[in-house]
Amino acid sequence: MAALRFEVRVKPRASRTAVGGRRGAALVVAVNAPPVEGKANEAVLRALAEAFGVRREQVVIVSGERARDKVVEIDPGDRQRLAELLG
Repeated sequence: MAALRFEVRVKPRASRTAVGGRRGAALVVAVNAPPVEGKANEAVLRALAEAFGVRREQVVIVSGERARDKVVEIDPGDRQRLAELLG
């Protein structure tokens, strides 16, 4: 499988971590970490790795490091799993 690149919308300081749903074309990732010192970004990467069944090192933020709207890349990525999460 090839790398999969897609948009995510981050909801920091959520009551629980969850991956799923859609906001526009973006996958929604809720994390309970605050958006300071990269804590929310790390939580997003871990949540996506778990949701896609890959190692944390296989998930990278391509753009939007300091924004709620990000582009991430998962290598290898599973398009079918992304479609399920976008639901």
